[in-house]
Amino acid sequence: MKDSLKSLPALLAAAAAAGALTVAGFAPMSAFPLPIAALCVMLFLWRTATPRAAFLGGFAFGAGLFGVGASWVYVSLHDFGMMPAPLAAIGTVAYCAILSLYPAGAAWCLCKLRTGSPVWALLAFPALWTLFEWWRGWMFTGVPWLALGYSQADAPLAGMAPLAGVYGVSFATALCAGLLYVVIAGTGRARLSGALALALAFGLGQLLRQIEWTSAQGSPVRVALLQGNISQDLKFQAGRYAATLAIYKKLVESSDARLIVLPETAIPRFLDAVDPGYLNEISRSAAARGADVLIGVPIRDPDGRYFNSVISVGVSPSQRYDKAHLVPFGEFVPWGFHWIVKTVAIPMSDFSLGKENPKPLSLAGQRVAPNVCWEDAFGEEIIRQLPEATLLVNVSNVAWFGDSLAPAQHLQISRMRAIETGRTMLRATNTGMTAIIDPHGKVVAQLAQFTEGVLTGEAQGYTGATPYVRWSNVPIVVICLALVAALAFRGRRAFGERGESR
Repeated sequence: MKDSLKSLPALLAAAAAAGALTVAGFAPMSAFPLPIAALCVMLFLWRTATPRAAFLGGFAFGAGLFGVGASWVYVSLHDFGMMPAPLAAIGTVAYCAILSLYPAGAAWCLCKLRTGSPVWALLAFPALWTLFEWWRGWMFTGVPWLALGYSQADAPLAGMAPLAGVYGVSFATALCAGLLYVVIAGTGRARLSGALALALAFGLGQLLRQIEWTSAQGSPVRVALLQGNISQDLKFQAGRYAATLAIYKKLVESSDARLIVLPETAIPRFLDAVDPGYLNEISRSAAARGADVLIGVPIRDPDGRYFNSVISVGVSPSQRYDKAHLVPFGEFVPWGFHWIVKTVAIPMSDFSLGKENPKPLSLAGQRVAPNVCWEDAFGEEIIRQLPEATLLVNVSNVAWFGDSLAPAQHLQISRMRAIETGRTMLRATNTGMTAIIDPHGKVVAQLAQFTEGVLTGEAQGYTGATPYVRWSNVPIVVICLALVAALAFRGRRAFGERGESR
């Protein structure tokens, strides 16, 4: 095998295959051992490669991972954004190529930090991988999608999430890949030590999963999550508007829950253009039953700015949340790229930012922390409303991605947020995946995709703060930086000692 991978084309082909295989570790397949095995294969390729070959191999791995795992970008651009197929293909390839630079950078640094010590290399790999993932999660507003830790939502390693978040789980996953490498490539005592350490990592993760980091507050509240199943190609058509409102009014009135949640932009028109009578009817109906309703609706202010928002009506005073982390090109257009608006049919594609530090909404006897669409991909932002919030609510419209991998991946991301925070997560979506998730990340109830309906159930509020809620990503980033700095210092000292010996 080593001889066959000495040629660069063979190395790149193996790396791309490993990246594509890693996608099966994420939802909907959720074969969580596969990412560990795939990264173990990459270690075999990287450990003997030159920095240049390692960079190209890392890029090929990323191309496989994002080319398959984020293929839904093309669906969004072409099928629903109406972008011509060649431009949509170019945009998707460019998107995946940019994301592939991060694993490429991690691989290049791994080779440059080579010290000759397998133990130090074992620590360098997860530290570098995690740092580059974290960097990807905030650079240019961030793309944390397909962070390695999400693949472990059903695995023992998810027990690390309340301590160090998804990036802590990524670190543990990459570390396990390194330990697996030692088990396979090592000899004698090293192989045995690697096997024991691997078992210890999984055992510790499983023990951590048994800890109740937060405590229940009060009695569970009855909730109803509405899924209108409005196709994206119809959602913003003027002739469809009345039918859309009728669907959601019917679903609201059919529910006996105390907290009713509608999806993102359930009302596909600016709030000031909505008939006040419609909202008043919903509010009176809900208030008569002692209920509150959360509604996704865009809001336009007198200055001409507009926001992707959630408002409440019902028995409690009306409240509002504005989305604060917008999707580039989907909800805002970066400077110099406004020409893209002319090639993509994305309505209302230049939103303004909501408050940086929003407060939870007081609804149905709970302190509700809303987040809109892919905001819940950013754990460090979800915890801004914690520990005050007792419930998390995500409203989304993933109809933009059709029947692709994106909806299942997004559900997996929401599950990780529940684990990190020790909170119940409610997800109300337009076409799926509408779900109730408990604080351990388990989906306790879910509606089928592409169906109209109401998901009812009990949602328990929780209080308290996990270590991740208190410290965010700071501990895992500091640990990774310290490991890399120690490795760099050790490598420089070793180089100096070799020079003196000459």
